[in-house]
Amino acid sequence: MLEVATSSPDGTRAVARAVADLVRAGDLLVLAGDLGAGKTAFTQGLGAALGVTERITSPTFTLAQRYRGTDLTLHHLDVYRLSGPDEAADLDIGGLLDDEAVTVVEWGDTIRPALPADLLEVRFTFGEGDDDRRITLRSEGPSWTVRLGALGRVLEAVGPC
Repeated sequence: MLEVATSSPDGTRAVARAVADLVRAGDLLVLAGDLGAGKTAFTQGLGAALGVTERITSPTFTLAQRYRGTDLTLHHLDVYRLSGPDEAADLDIGGLLDDEAVTVVEWGDTIRPALPADLLEVRFTFGEGDDDRRITLRSEGPSWTVRLGALGRVLEAVGPC
């Protein structure tokens, strides 16, 4: 598990850019935290680092959005409005995990039983100041466990956010 503190939305985006250095096609990132904690800002930073040029917004009402990056596609889901794992089955999230995409699921902890076991959980909590956030990154499954050390080194190189 890794923890990093940020003091602005741009700092949150910088953390996401560091994560983007290590993402691979087929990866699943589950974002969790309170409303306004930085999940969409994180996705914006990840998308920018992947070469997405479109404006990334939270797909709260459309549930899913697809963005083409330079090398990878970004599938961005927001499952805030779902009541639980049973409704998530209709989304076929497993079908989004493909050889050319990274999938990000905002509010993914609410449907965790419906998600594959191999993922990176990114949890956002509020800090003392209005823009202060603590971001906790935790691997579940083998693919992110082997990359967590490298991710720690990349985040350390980013410095204070």
